[in-house]
Amino acid sequence: MKHISSVFWIVIVITAAAVLWGVISPDSLQNVSQSAQAFITNSFGWYYLLVVSLFVGFCLFLIFSPIGKIKLGKPDEKPEFGLLSWFAMLFSAGMGIGLVFYGAAEPISHYAISSPSGETETAQAFRDALRYTFFHWGLHAWAIYAVVALCIAYFQFRKGAPGLISSTLSPILGDKVNGPIGKLIDCIAVFATVVGVSTSLGLGATQINGGLNYLFGIPNNFGVQFILIAIVTVLFLLSAWSGLGKGIKYLSNINMALAGLLMLFMLVVGPTVLIMNSFTDSIGQYIQNIVQMSFRLAPNDPEKREWINGWTIFYWAWWISWSPFVGIFIARVSRGRTIREFLIGVLVTPCILAFLWFSIFGVSAMDLQQKGTFNVAKMSTETMLFGTLDHYPLTMVTSILALVLIAVFFITSADSATFVLGMQTSYGSLNPANSVKLSWGIIQSAMAAVLLYSGGLAALQNTAILAALPFSIVILLMIAALYKSLSKERREIRKAEKIDKPRSPRVKKAY
Repeated sequence: MKHISSVFWIVIVITAAAVLWGVISPDSLQNVSQSAQAFITNSFGWYYLLVVSLFVGFCLFLIFSPIGKIKLGKPDEKPEFGLLSWFAMLFSAGMGIGLVFYGAAEPISHYAISSPSGETETAQAFRDALRYTFFHWGLHAWAIYAVVALCIAYFQFRKGAPGLISSTLSPILGDKVNGPIGKLIDCIAVFATVVGVSTSLGLGATQINGGLNYLFGIPNNFGVQFILIAIVTVLFLLSAWSGLGKGIKYLSNINMALAGLLMLFMLVVGPTVLIMNSFTDSIGQYIQNIVQMSFRLAPNDPEKREWINGWTIFYWAWWISWSPFVGIFIARVSRGRTIREFLIGVLVTPCILAFLWFSIFGVSAMDLQQKGTFNVAKMSTETMLFGTLDHYPLTMVTSILALVLIAVFFITSADSATFVLGMQTSYGSLNPANSVKLSWGIIQSAMAAVLLYSGGLAALQNTAILAALPFSIVILLMIAALYKSLSKERREIRKAEKIDKPRSPRVKKAY
């Protein structure tokens, strides 16, 4: 298997050791990882807030900079995928399943269970619920993905480097990226991807099982969850086998159509005016308070600090831990776009759709809670969406549609992950061998099933978040390397424009 790099075997050994620990002593792994996560959250919360805000600022700078004209590819290269398919794929890989599952759950939690302001079920809690949900799923989350994706796409498609995380650091590290330092960086990225996706597979199986239990009384146990993982595994492996231009593309387009259908239906049958009023008001609140929220730590208020640790800092770490996987995938499908087009597409469009989604499902749930129609807050997280749909027309149809949506988002996420893992362990190949993709698919599913059975899944989730701290440093180095290379190229282009100007005054096409 000469097309497989040593990173494959190193990560296999590390993840096998983590899984073995989780099987033999899940409580021990849980306690150690939880203590480590608590220490990092309490000691480095300030760091996470600063570094993620820096990512947002860097993206905005590039959008308005002349550098934004530079293409992620050759000057005459066209985008590989159409605009709608491109958007559907990056959105499905990025956070599609999270939106479906937490569309009602997070706003309800902020409103009725644990409010950012400290007072639940008040008018202020209602406003804060959407504002902070927008904050957690908005610009900051997508900026993390965008900077990683941009660095990889630029160096791979513009400079011809392998599609590896380590390759993006060559302007800073030089030939060292081909040695132990580069291997270490790639191992961190692959490990974060494996653990994050395996955890999500396991959690997703419990979510679908919860919905089936609520709707049809199907038992909520490991046996059912194992069957669900097996079914999803077969489906995403078939999709992975068919290739990027077929399986993931078609499933992503289907997903967006189903999500749009469910969203429009709920907008019509739900409290439409309240939804649109809240959507508009919350966007204004979000824009007005984004700087304050970005740096909010409440150092002298233990209760509010605990909320920030459990939500904002947890989210920033979780998005960073997912950024190798999502960033590499977004880079792979973004060839041929300018930096400006890429950043606007990745930052703005998904945010608007996410804000509308959370407004529709979050306000529908909070309206039931506020009026006393139904106590959504008492439900488990995995059934809040179904409990909300249960109080609006065509309950069974919308609930089944939600289940299908969750399942297909699952398939696209796992499919994308196997593709990315194949790339990262095949020397950055744009088309990794099916044998490598299938190997990673089986490994991920087996990890999810074993840890579900042993109860070590939550501990592995903590472990994935721990990987965010070292990888955040890698992202900072990637940004420095990208800026250094872009600045150099920009100077060369301006020099060439001055030379060509007498002959050709129209040199304003994309670089």
